[in-house]
Amino acid sequence: MAYEVTMPRLGWTMEEGVFGEWLKQDGDEVKAGDLLFTVEGDKATQEVEVFESGILRLPSGAPAPGDVIPVGALLAYIVQAGESLPEESNLPAQLEGREEQTSASSPTDPSGPAVRKTPATQAVVADGRREPAISPRARRVAGELGVNWTQLTGSGRTGRIVERDVRAAAERIVEPVGVDMSPVARRMAAEADISLEELTAIRPAGRIQREDVEAAIASRRQGALAGEAPSQIESHSRIRQITAQRMAESAHTTAPVTLTTEADATELVALRQQLKSSYARRRLAVPSYNDIYLKLTAAALQEHPTLNASWSDDGLILHGGIHIGFAVETDKGLLAPVLRDVPAKSLRAIAGETAGLIEGAHQERLGHDAMQGGTFTITNLGMFGIDAFTPIINLPQAAILGIGRIVCKPAVHEGEVVPRQMVALSLTFDHRVVDGAPAARFLNTVREYVSEPVLWLTS
Repeated sequence: MAYEVTMPRLGWTMEEGVFGEWLKQDGDEVKAGDLLFTVEGDKATQEVEVFESGILRLPSGAPAPGDVIPVGALLAYIVQAGESLPEESNLPAQLEGREEQTSASSPTDPSGPAVRKTPATQAVVADGRREPAISPRARRVAGELGVNWTQLTGSGRTGRIVERDVRAAAERIVEPVGVDMSPVARRMAAEADISLEELTAIRPAGRIQREDVEAAIASRRQGALAGEAPSQIESHSRIRQITAQRMAESAHTTAPVTLTTEADATELVALRQQLKSSYARRRLAVPSYNDIYLKLTAAALQEHPTLNASWSDDGLILHGGIHIGFAVETDKGLLAPVLRDVPAKSLRAIAGETAGLIEGAHQERLGHDAMQGGTFTITNLGMFGIDAFTPIINLPQAAILGIGRIVCKPAVHEGEVVPRQMVALSLTFDHRVVDGAPAARFLNTVREYVSEPVLWLTS
């Protein structure tokens, strides 16, 4: 019996995922445990393994890279040697050609084979609608004729758009009286958003050709250089969409309050320099300032467990473990991989693990587990020359610590004004979970740990 491969749920809040790529080809023999495909879920790209051994078979309309697929949607089958696909998805090999050649009435022919209709090959367009499925041949013809196929209704057996649908739409395009345009020119004008008014200004009479569209494009570019550049719309990445959703949810759900203070980081800077010198000689990974902040923040959370908590309607959740997320900037957006059981790890171990998590974030190799289970978050903008700022709570956590740059400035030390290395600390906390006084005591402990690293190094 054929085994169905479906879109997995990679998190409790995941309702759909972006299909990445097939790691096996149609007809390949696979074994249980082999990596089959990749999925971009909530901020992480996950390699998904197969649980059955057999032969991978991709049905007609199998998902392509970039398709948005609901959880549970059919992706493929695993069959045994000699076994055919289920009848509801096993289209005859000549079906595609039949869709392209038969009349428009054929989709309703009850004598045709039953076909499973799945949303797995549909993507979401800008206005939130689902893109219809389209055959490769029809997509190519649409490009040649300048037809916007996302607005068409398919007449194929599975509702897929086929070539005849595209050509029929092209014939329905009504051009203004007296305007004659070649198909290539029409396609180029549509892609460049060149209006007929611009084209007729270049060629008032006669057939508009490709060179006329190229001239209109060049004219527009010259105008843009002379004046204000035209606005452009850049599509949101999946990570950006999720970040926007969660930041808005945090702002509307929590009762955020931000406290700020300044710490003398002179001794912390000296500690980092000593670690850098000692570790480099032994060819060990040198702990970054972020690694040191992770360690001392975990020590402060041990003293103030109410900051390592989450709100729930049933009561306050005091987490047993201290798992700290840390913000990482990537080309596609902000990620916050989680370092687990921080108090139990040495600085050397923290440096090794965070380096691996940062590399995985930049290369889009972070698994789902690496992004889940955080109980607190730190975010450091010091490398951008920022002092104090207002970080946004990473739900369902209760607080987030923002760290600014370390800068040398005059400060009072032992009764004298001397140059000291100072750093700004910003704590945003959820007032539903913790009151101002406990939050202030926690931030003061962090400040003390920054100023006197010996307090947590020997704890």
